[in-house]
Amino acid sequence: MARRILFLGLFFLMMSQLQAAYMLIPMDEEQRNHLKAYGMTYFILENDIEAWWLLNYRGGSFAFPHSRVFERECLTRDISFEIIPDAQFNSILEEISNPEINMDAMKLEKAPKIAVYTPDVNFRTGGKIQPWDDAVTLVLTYAEIPYDVIYDTDVLNNKLIEYDWLHLHHEDFTGQYGRFYRGYHNQPWYREMVRYQESLAAENGFAKVSQLKLSVVKQIREYVFGGGFMFAMCSATDSYDIALAAEGLDICAPMYDGDPVDPTAQQKLDFTRTFAFENFSLTRDPLEYEFSSIDSGTKRNVNPKQDYFTLFDFSAKWDPVPTMLTQNHTRTVKGFMGQTTAFYNRYLKSDVLILGENKPSGETRYIHNNFGQGFWTFYGGHDPEDYRHYVNDPETDLNLHPNSPGYRLILNNVLFPAARKKERKT
Repeated sequence: MARRILFLGLFFLMMSQLQAAYMLIPMDEEQRNHLKAYGMTYFILENDIEAWWLLNYRGGSFAFPHSRVFERECLTRDISFEIIPDAQFNSILEEISNPEINMDAMKLEKAPKIAVYTPDVNFRTGGKIQPWDDAVTLVLTYAEIPYDVIYDTDVLNNKLIEYDWLHLHHEDFTGQYGRFYRGYHNQPWYREMVRYQESLAAENGFAKVSQLKLSVVKQIREYVFGGGFMFAMCSATDSYDIALAAEGLDICAPMYDGDPVDPTAQQKLDFTRTFAFENFSLTRDPLEYEFSSIDSGTKRNVNPKQDYFTLFDFSAKWDPVPTMLTQNHTRTVKGFMGQTTAFYNRYLKSDVLILGENKPSGETRYIHNNFGQGFWTFYGGHDPEDYRHYVNDPETDLNLHPNSPGYRLILNNVLFPAARKKERKT
């Protein structure tokens, strides 16, 4: 009888442990699909369930209460997971809390509302769409993270306040149409892009596209200052700061806006307005595929087979923000080109935080800082899994790259606003 009572007691104890279990999503080399794991965590938050981001624990793993629904969802998305009892999860939290271990447990509370700044139309010419893709929209779609598309009119109408996170799509905020003139000005898509941008400027009361873009840039700046998070890649990084520095100046050649450049524009640049860069020089040749001296892309002498950048290690307990943004299963990430590939260190402001750099070449790839109550991150390059992406190249199939370290950095930024605010101050 005593043995039967003992058996029943152990049985009910085991059942209670199974019911009070957690699901651990490992993010080290054991994970089959790192990218969809972020989407799964977002799905948890969408269902009003809090999750944990275990910084530096097995590559930045995620954990949340177990349920059959979540288990089936992970299986459907082919995501590796482990079911662990409550006692084991508490043991992990205790290990992470050890002050001598560089780990931390970050509570994720709410799914951030995401906006992607990109043209709300495709430049259709003979059935062909806009001739480039965007890494962020690709990975958001692949990870099954929902987002809204907004563009200039939405920004000017103050729609940004509805969102926690804003991505700036491949964009030229200086009003020079990406400086594609030399190679593409006779192409139907280029002509349609110019027509669309000019009509958009006129509809919003601006005489020039450069004036429209400056107003958008300043509105985004206020959004960040008020607490928003802005993430930019490729040409949306340096052209954003160039537009701020050149406020009130004409830096567009006649083929872009119909009148001459201000010959003294370089001397009049105001670097106090910018987020990241200072003391850079504008590129004088309007036909050159480059905006300024910030970008190392056209001048770098790096062997593609040796093109890697290194992520910095930060203190998870003292510097949780950069730690979140650099979570990965490797500290060395393959480089990739773009219209803006990387930033020369000598043009960075002293307070800019470098998250990833190619030290031998003197360039940074991944930078961050706070501004007012908000944050911004710049990530050089166009597509982390397409080393040299050209106009008209097909988009990347992320089914072939489910464990991409370069794409993980994008998704770190997507989940970052979900962290409890008092724990993500810098």
